[in-house]
Amino acid sequence: MEKIQNIAEYFTDVETIKEHKGYFCSVGETLTILILGSLCGLRNANQVHQWAVSTKVSEFLAKHFRINRIPCYYWLLSLLKIIKPKSLNQCFINWVQSLLPEGTKEMTISFDGKTIRSTGKMEKYNSAMHIVSAHIATLGITLAQNTVDDKSNEIPAVRELINMLEIEGCMVVADALHCQKETCAAIVEKKADYLLSVKDNQETLKKDIEDYIQDHDLRQGMDTAHTCEKNRGRIEQRSAFTTHDIGWLCGKSEWVGLACIGAINTQFTTKKGTSSEWHYYISSRKLTAEELLKHARLEWSIESMHWLLDVHFGEDFCRIEDKNVQQILNMVRKIALNCVKNYKQKMKSKSPLSKIMFDCLLDCDHLIPVLLAS
Repeated sequence: MEKIQNIAEYFTDVETIKEHKGYFCSVGETLTILILGSLCGLRNANQVHQWAVSTKVSEFLAKHFRINRIPCYYWLLSLLKIIKPKSLNQCFINWVQSLLPEGTKEMTISFDGKTIRSTGKMEKYNSAMHIVSAHIATLGITLAQNTVDDKSNEIPAVRELINMLEIEGCMVVADALHCQKETCAAIVEKKADYLLSVKDNQETLKKDIEDYIQDHDLRQGMDTAHTCEKNRGRIEQRSAFTTHDIGWLCGKSEWVGLACIGAINTQFTTKKGTSSEWHYYISSRKLTAEELLKHARLEWSIESMHWLLDVHFGEDFCRIEDKNVQQILNMVRKIALNCVKNYKQKMKSKSPLSKIMFDCLLDCDHLIPVLLAS
C-alpha cells in the first residue's frame, strides 16, 4: 500500500502564503481528502467534506493515508485559502511528468483557456477568472495551468506556460488567438514545433494562405488526405491540404521556423442539408496532409476536459468567493480526471469516467486500483 501514499506525497511540499498553527490537519492531508473525494465524482468542497466525515470513509482515510482527524468544513476552506496556487501547479507538473510513459517526448500538447463563469457574478472579482491549461492531447491528461483575470490576458499566460514546461520535440497546437509571432518564437526557442490556426486576427497571413489554397490549380499540387465519419445520421467529411513550398509567402521570415501551410475543408451532411467550412493553418514542421488532420483534431481534446469540468463537476456553479480556493479546486478536479484517464488507459477499461467515479463513491476500496495505476 506504500505506492498509494506516493501520489499524495507529490503534494505535501506545497507552499503556503503564511504559516498556520493550530490545525491538526496538514495542507497535504487536506489536498489528499479533496483529490480522493473528486475521484468519487463529488462536485464541490462541501460534498467532499460530508463524504470524508462519514464513518466508513474516515476509517478508509485513517487506514490507507494515516489521516486520523478530518477538519471541519470551515477549517478545510481556511487551509485551502493559504495554499500558493503556483506552488501547487509546480507539484502538479512534477506529478504528471512521473505518469508519462517512456518514449512520449514527441507529444501533441494543446493550449486553451476556460472561464469559470460563476466568478464573473461575484462582487469580490473585477472580472471572471480565466484559467489557461496545457493538455497532453495524445494521452488525454492535463499537464499544467495558469490563471488570469480575463480572456484578454490569455496570450501572455500561454507564453508563460510554454516557458515553464519541458516541451522539446513536442507539437504545440492552439487556436487562432495564439497565432502570434512572439508565441511562435517562444515555442521554437523551447525546441518544439507549432501548429496554429489562422483567422482574421492575422488578416494578411490568412488572405495569402486562402488565396493560394483556393486556387484550384495550386491546390491540385498539394499533399491531400481525406476522412469520412458517420454518426447518428450526420456525415462529416474532412479534406486536408498541405504544402512546404512557401517561399512566395509575404512576411514568411517574421514567423520563426515557419515551414508549412495547410487547410482543412469540413463538410457536414444532415437531413437539413450540407454545410462547408475552411480552416487554415501554419506550422514549423513539414507536415503531410494526414499529419495535419491528426494534429488539428487533437487540438480539440482539451475541450473534452473543459466539458467534464463543467458538466461532471459543475465548475461554473462553484460559488466560493476566494480566488485561491477556486484555483485549487480547479487543479484538484484535473488531478482526479488525470487519475481516472490514466487508470482507463492502463487497464484498457471501456467503462465511462462517470461509472469509474461512481464505483469509487459506492465503495472506497475501488479507489485503490485507480490510485495504483497512477
